[in-house]
Amino acid sequence: MSRILSAVAWPYANGPRHIGHVAGFGIPSDVFSRYMRMAGHDVLMVSGTDEHGTPILVQADKEGVTAQELADRYNRVIVEDLTQLGLSYDLFTRTTTRNHYAVVQEMFRTVHKNGYMVERTTMGAVSPSTGRTLPDRYIEGTCPICGYDGARGDQCDNCGNQLDAIELKNPRSRINGETPKFVESEHFFLDLPAFVDALGDWLRTRTEWRPNVLKFSLNLLDDVRPRAMTRDIDWGIPVPLDGWEQNPNKRLYVWFDAVIGYLSASIEWARRTGDPEAWRQFWNDTDARSYYFMGKDNITFHSQIWPAELLGYAGRGSKGGAPGPYGLLNLPTEVVSSEFLNVEGKQFSTSRGLVILVRDMLARYQPDALRYYISVAGPETQDVDFTWAEFKRRTNDELVAGWGNLVNRTASMVHKNFGEIPAPGPRLAVDEALTAEITTAFGRVGDLVGTHRQRQALQEAMRVVGEANRYVSETEPWKLRGDRERLATVLHTTTQAVSDLNTLLAPFLPHSAQAVHEALGGTGTFSPQPRIEEVTDLDDDTRHYPVITGDYRSVRGTWQPRAVVPGTKVDKPTPVFTKLDDAIVEEELERLRQS
Repeated sequence: MSRILSAVAWPYANGPRHIGHVAGFGIPSDVFSRYMRMAGHDVLMVSGTDEHGTPILVQADKEGVTAQELADRYNRVIVEDLTQLGLSYDLFTRTTTRNHYAVVQEMFRTVHKNGYMVERTTMGAVSPSTGRTLPDRYIEGTCPICGYDGARGDQCDNCGNQLDAIELKNPRSRINGETPKFVESEHFFLDLPAFVDALGDWLRTRTEWRPNVLKFSLNLLDDVRPRAMTRDIDWGIPVPLDGWEQNPNKRLYVWFDAVIGYLSASIEWARRTGDPEAWRQFWNDTDARSYYFMGKDNITFHSQIWPAELLGYAGRGSKGGAPGPYGLLNLPTEVVSSEFLNVEGKQFSTSRGLVILVRDMLARYQPDALRYYISVAGPETQDVDFTWAEFKRRTNDELVAGWGNLVNRTASMVHKNFGEIPAPGPRLAVDEALTAEITTAFGRVGDLVGTHRQRQALQEAMRVVGEANRYVSETEPWKLRGDRERLATVLHTTTQAVSDLNTLLAPFLPHSAQAVHEALGGTGTFSPQPRIEEVTDLDDDTRHYPVITGDYRSVRGTWQPRAVVPGTKVDKPTPVFTKLDDAIVEEELERLRQS
């Protein structure tokens, strides 16, 4: 058994999330975490809503509410959506907790004490019409390096280089299009050049990362400059230093505090379980492993900024230093980045209405249908296009006609002929072959999920589903009514196959896994689901908020064949999956056109 930290990117709480978001951070992390628990590992899956920064202020102004009120509203929306999708967090919290503030400020103080926070005078952008500071991510222009028109003030997504907003050619505000004014301002910068050697040494040991992620991360080291970690803004975590903490218009950069959320959420989880030091098993134990899940636009923050913060806290940069009370914190074992999910040939765009919200999707379709599509056809290593025609095809041809049909006809034949799982008679070579094929699939599918090749893993599991359907067609149990012993053997073999295939598919399809378990006469929880709990802030009893949590211990060590029990009653089944009408394609395309 190993301890596994599943660190999942924090969805931003300025609005509801769309399916492109969960394709990057949500479903891949949940499939991995569920599999790792079933394989016998001790998993801690954490995340929460990211609630600081200018976009929250901008959206709050539009809606006529305070930043905290806006964050409260969308925190709850996101919690409800992710719970319904079945994401099995041990704790999904938020960045406006007092616990998070305390952890972030401790990280800053120690990194500063070790000499890696450098105070500088810089040129900050201000809106001429409002006087409000414009964060670098809210300024666009032409990249001075590659010429891409659409680079942001902090980095160019086209060439990947770090930028300063003042370097952009023809800069403009993303809020109202005006040309920003640049004024002098004092800020703290994370001294990234002091970590170049340490980051390089670490990255060159990450040989099992996805090649595109590792190459991008190594290329970042070619142009490393200090990066501002404070902002001129009144919404965020105060800078915990005398002369700064009392300034209402200076706050820590949202990306400094957001990545620390993985640590603060782990600490909050430990405190809520009654063992305040339990988080150290996942962060201080060098044998523990940590996997960070996100979309490709966040690689920089997880393979450079966050590791640099961890190194600075430990005093492992070129300036030396000593770790603070959290001790030596593990660097990421792997940064698992997905590419982008587009829709009908275009990029998702909330501002243009080109969006499929998670909650709208789940209101009309089964959550496992969405999970299946993203797992088998999602943006694992390249950008992919979500189309409604392909969603309908995969749901009907693969889930319904393939897996659902196998489950339904197996349970139907068992119920009709025996009413219970029959005891097998002598087994023939064809029976042994199917059983052996499925037994060995546990190793193949597990290895693929464990190395973040989930598309291949699901394709392999569904290939074996095809083998089981072929077995039923070849043995023709409907023709064996005159040979009860052979019929019992075939149906026992088929029932065993469905049971084991259900285990193989459970990380991908947790909702239907429970239904299949019950269709074969199973009782109790086969596939545990997350739940929402209303909690009180650990350090401020006036604040209350929802968290996602759950008890997933029952599945630990279940990634293996488990013999079905003859005599188990099997009732007449109902279909596990809903077949989609052809009309839904045009209906959904019309929704997109109208939005």
